[in-house]
Amino acid sequence: MTILVTGATGTVGRHVVDQLIRRGQKVRALTRNPLQANFPADVEVVAGDLSDPSTLDSALVGVSGMHLITTGAEYTPLQTGPELVELAVKAGVRRVTVLWNGEKGPFERAVEASELEWTQLQAFEFMANARKWADSIRSEGLVRDLFGGARIAPVHEADIGRVAAVALTTDGHAGKIFTLTGPESLSVQDKVRIIGEVIGRDIRFVESSEEEEREQMRRMGVQEDAIDYVIRWHLNPPKSAHTVLSTVEEVTGHKPYTFAEWVKMNAGYFM
Repeated sequence: MTILVTGATGTVGRHVVDQLIRRGQKVRALTRNPLQANFPADVEVVAGDLSDPSTLDSALVGVSGMHLITTGAEYTPLQTGPELVELAVKAGVRRVTVLWNGEKGPFERAVEASELEWTQLQAFEFMANARKWADSIRSEGLVRDLFGGARIAPVHEADIGRVAAVALTTDGHAGKIFTLTGPESLSVQDKVRIIGEVIGRDIRFVESSEEEEREQMRRMGVQEDAIDYVIRWHLNPPKSAHTVLSTVEEVTGHKPYTFAEWVKMNAGYFM
């Protein structure tokens, strides 16, 4: 069967593609910029934009499984969920995974109300978010962040991809919401210490102001309403955000990666 991966060039999407290939699946990768996709030759790359469902007709031909994201350009929530679900059902898609942020909106409700076999994947924080500190670590040997003491159990994007691949290719996961964490609850200062230990460099932590944090996210292209949500959430994260769960291992049979392992895989960002 062909599985369509939306957001295929994104932080998580590339790992979903990789894990599906490892499982011997035929993968079609959807992206707004096919020429910049840089996937292996056996991945079919197609152009399309989730914010414009009319661009997806050809991408859905022959697709029986689909990995969906719920945000579009500049991290804005997609408003086209009902249309996308309708197109998927008409095209004969049977099974989907949905990567979401825990805020249930029209997209998630449309998926749940459909006849699709859906599995929702919720991750409170990607380990890859640490890349936002790369420039200041390389140039100044420090990290500026507003949320120094806030604890979260971040998950490696590869583990999300592994769970998505299992849910898309095996039975027994329909109608489930998987909350995905790594094996540790970490504060920002914990992560800074681990990065320093892995790359062999002393890194200072400096607590930034709220306006400095906002400006950093603006430079990343994050919309103002999304910035407001992120700051409110991180200043008072729910208990579930720092509660370590065994979901990754239960679903995949593999222990989740630690943050130190993520840093080793991505040390080039910080050196």
